[in-house]
Amino acid sequence: MRIALIAAGLLLFLAASAGVARWLTADNAERDKVEELLRAQARGDAAAMMRELDRCGGGCAERVRANAERLRRPGKLQIARYDSTTSHALGADTGQTCVVWKTPATLTVVQCVTVKRTGNPIGGVDIELLGISAPIPRESAC
Repeated sequence: MRIALIAAGLLLFLAASAGVARWLTADNAERDKVEELLRAQARGDAAAMMRELDRCGGGCAERVRANAERLRRPGKLQIARYDSTTSHALGADTGQTCVVWKTPATLTVVQCVTVKRTGNPIGGVDIELLGISAPIPRESAC
């Protein structure tokens, strides 16, 4: 009986650990998608930005093209701050991620990225980027 309880406890611990690992992986996947969007923007590549964004048309597409032209920067993208309202979400959630970024030779840029998460840590999480703002003032929140 004691061995069965220990085995059951061990299985429960392993299952919980796997769930937490999967949950944390979703946060990394979100950040990776946002960084790829910003790298394309810093290159001035509006087409690559559009490929990263889901359901971006009309005003969103115009803003993407304007951002790509205006925010083209030489050098490697550096994230100074990353604040996600969907970070650590256990289920579906949509919210703003505030990103402060720069390249080595430029001042920081603050932008908001709309992120949608669907799914759950057990079944898997899907992350969609729905839009990106024009730069906002450095002290502003999304």
